[in-house]
Amino acid sequence: MSSKIRFDILTIFPEAFESYLNASMMKRARAKKLIDVCVHDLRKFARDKHKKVDDRPYGGGPGMVVKIEPIMRLIVSILKSKIKNQKSKVLIILFSAAGKQFTANTAANFAKKYDRIIMIAGHYEGVDERVKKVIRDLGFAIQELSVGPYVLTGGELPAMIVIDAVSRHIPGFLGKGESLEENRYGVGVPAYARPEIFTHRGKKYAVPKLLLSGNHAMIETWRKLHAKKKQERKNTRDLL
Repeated sequence: MSSKIRFDILTIFPEAFESYLNASMMKRARAKKLIDVCVHDLRKFARDKHKKVDDRPYGGGPGMVVKIEPIMRLIVSILKSKIKNQKSKVLIILFSAAGKQFTANTAANFAKKYDRIIMIAGHYEGVDERVKKVIRDLGFAIQELSVGPYVLTGGELPAMIVIDAVSRHIPGFLGKGESLEENRYGVGVPAYARPEIFTHRGKKYAVPKLLLSGNHAMIETWRKLHAKKKQERKNTRDLL
């Protein structure tokens, strides 16, 4: 498991990351140097006076395609120290609705295997297809990734999702090892907090009595059972 991961994001909208990366657990993790997040403005690597990073697609059609030149200039500048060694510790991600589904297992594997993750946040009609071939020819791993069965307008939200999901697996990020809920019961365990009874429009909503019993062994069993039931319901929905 990596003790620290650096995330590099290639984007034409760097301002989209400011509030998220400078709040809550992300801010604390960066201050503790558990993660390093560098947001790179792709426009700074365009050579023309208008800082143009997109163009019309060959073959016609609507929309614009992010050009290969500024992307490769930026990637090569990021990877200067990695070109000759440690390539196996670097992953480059290209977000695509047609990519491999990103899952909790994927996040855990990334945290275990890589110490540097570079994410290309595409826009418009996508990114020039040749980017993938050039990166592979340089000897680096590149993976097309999708964060869900839907299409987004850009890769900024997926990049934040990957940073969050992967960072949770870095030792010290959550504060306590047992805070990683998927390692305890699986996801979706019902949770309750004070007050014990909440009244709304005359109807009372109570916390399950077992959770107030102080019987930790029975509470543990209850939580595992409910997590299992939620997972079974989810699996059934996924099959429909």
